[in-house]
Amino acid sequence: MSTYDVAVIGSGPGGYVAAIRCAQLGLKTAIIEKYSTLGGTCLNVGCIPSKALLDSSHHFHDAITHFEEHGIEIPGEVKLNLEKMMERKSSVVSQTCDGVKFLMDKNKIDVIEGVGSFKDKTHINIEKDGETKTIEAKKTIIATGSKPANLPFIELDKERVITSTEALTLKEVPKHMIVIGGGVIGLELGQVYRRLGAEVTVVEFLDRIIPTMDSALSKELQKVLKKQGVKFHTSTKVKSVERKGDEIIIKADDKKDKEIEFKGDYCLVSVGRRPYTDGLNAEAAGVELDDKGRVKVNDHLQTNVDNIYAIGDVVRGAMLAHKAEEEGTMVAELIAGQKPHIDYNLIPNVVYTWPEVASVGKTEEQLKEAGVKYKEGKFPMRALGRSRASGDIDGLIKILADEKTDEVLGVHMIGARTADLIAEAVTAMEFRASAEDISRMSHAHPTYAEAVKEAALAATENRPLHI
Repeated sequence: MSTYDVAVIGSGPGGYVAAIRCAQLGLKTAIIEKYSTLGGTCLNVGCIPSKALLDSSHHFHDAITHFEEHGIEIPGEVKLNLEKMMERKSSVVSQTCDGVKFLMDKNKIDVIEGVGSFKDKTHINIEKDGETKTIEAKKTIIATGSKPANLPFIELDKERVITSTEALTLKEVPKHMIVIGGGVIGLELGQVYRRLGAEVTVVEFLDRIIPTMDSALSKELQKVLKKQGVKFHTSTKVKSVERKGDEIIIKADDKKDKEIEFKGDYCLVSVGRRPYTDGLNAEAAGVELDDKGRVKVNDHLQTNVDNIYAIGDVVRGAMLAHKAEEEGTMVAELIAGQKPHIDYNLIPNVVYTWPEVASVGKTEEQLKEAGVKYKEGKFPMRALGRSRASGDIDGLIKILADEKTDEVLGVHMIGARTADLIAEAVTAMEFRASAEDISRMSHAHPTYAEAVKEAALAATENRPLHI
């Protein structure tokens, strides 16, 4: 029987990063993955393929709507080759997964394919093709991730009533895709197919889309997506989803409790994700789960069993790949006797629509609820020379700072490349910068980042320079 210092169950961003960091720290490490490719949901059916399709569909949309104004003339009709687009997406996924395998080999991490389940707290059974092998691990990190959630009355046939997984491999562009859920995944994939020619309707139970983010971002994103042709029904409760042949019929109650009906040829169910512990046999090791099916952990991500840890989507907190990576690194360092720390308030959140949406720290709603007195600075992207040069004039940047100390408490962005710009806000807040600190930093011209400086000026002394 092979014995390891650490065994990691699951090879998503949290799991493979944890394994790499353990190996870097001199620990003999194994990673257990039930699929034939590494990378988990994120690399195979999540972040990476969805971003590949977002970029491809963006190019297609630009060719149809914006190339002419740039003086680029394409003779004849711009045609979509969906098969080729999907091939490119698959190639990007394959290259990325191969990259993770390379990192496992480079760091001398044993990759064991099969379903990992606890035999007891120090032994893990790995089953593949009806055969079982057992390894011994002094410490184990559970990194089994999440799966798409569903509503109890919806039958997912994975053909016409689909999750994000199937939406990444459609063989045709829907005529009318109805998206249940106005969160990150539904909006990203909804925008992909809207650009490719589908009619898209988003049905959201709450009163606004991306409800966990600052309301200013929700309002601006909905306005921009509406302009792009996406239809929205917020405060709408779905009651039934029925398939008749190639038609999907959805019945729902609107905000006035009046029944309304939607008809389309595809329904994307995008109502969040659930922690995935199926087949883990956690009870054999004595590991406790909470009432939502998540693995219970303390502040050090340690379960109630002292040698077993859990990270990422399978524990409490935001289901974000980069949050899982930070937790994987932290647990590896804790096992090695170091004293790392994560500030969960400074884990950024991003929506990869175009314009992109990004946020870190407290929202205005959270500050109001906590009774914190704050100042607000806003700056519209359309006031930037860089935005006008690229034609990306939608969006804004909003900075919230403490009224008395001027410390930055939250930064909320929607616009071109805000997924990258948010790192400036995270860095500033990590060092507890004031809005004035940011306003006095030189930002290159012309860049989208100048909007951060301008919003900081607006928050500091209400004196933005370019509006």
